[in-house]
Amino acid sequence: MPNGTLEAVLWDLDGVIADTGTHHCRAWQDAFGKRGVSFTEEDFMRHFGQRNDTIIRDTIGDSISPEELDIIADEKEENYRRRLVKSIIKPLPGAIELIRSLGQNNIKMAIASSAPMENIQPIIQRLDIEDCFQAIAWGREVAEGKPSPQIFLLAARKLQAEPRSCVVIEDAVAGVAAAKRAGMKCVAVTNSHPGNSLTEADLVTTTLAAVSVGDLAGLFRLAAG
Repeated sequence: MPNGTLEAVLWDLDGVIADTGTHHCRAWQDAFGKRGVSFTEEDFMRHFGQRNDTIIRDTIGDSISPEELDIIADEKEENYRRRLVKSIIKPLPGAIELIRSLGQNNIKMAIASSAPMENIQPIIQRLDIEDCFQAIAWGREVAEGKPSPQIFLLAARKLQAEPRSCVVIEDAVAGVAAAKRAGMKCVAVTNSHPGNSLTEADLVTTTLAAVSVGDLAGLFRLAAG
């Protein structure tokens, strides 16, 4: 695939496709609160898009044992999934429509999320988009979480796509940084962070409802020009 051509789109999940932030925040607050550790909504937003191990170490400290870290992470995820089962999963504006449009244009797609697979599968199944993705790259498949580029490079390899021909769709500062470090184009949607914190992206939008397949392809034409 020559440079300058849209070959694949790599999607973050939480905060980009699905509106799950409140459930994640409450689950973290429960897990940390049991241990007498405060975790505010501001703390959650600052860590949005990062892996569990990063969030736990930043909140409790690097001295935490691997065993205790795993216990906290498991508690948080079990709490989150219990909340998810009881709730309606809402897609964020424009996401499903853009996914469908990309599929109609034969653009390869993958999920590239810091979340565990047990969180990813129920969401894409309930949103009826599971068949739209040819690959899923998830948190524990890589040694380093975002802002490391590893998750996006893995997703590209799974799709057999060149990184320079990929577009990442993200909402988190760490995710945008990871995409750019991977040598990919990036669209940032301001669902979770203000636009002035996402300016490293090639395109910043308030909603994916305003983004078309042509807009994504146009990122490469702009670069070539």
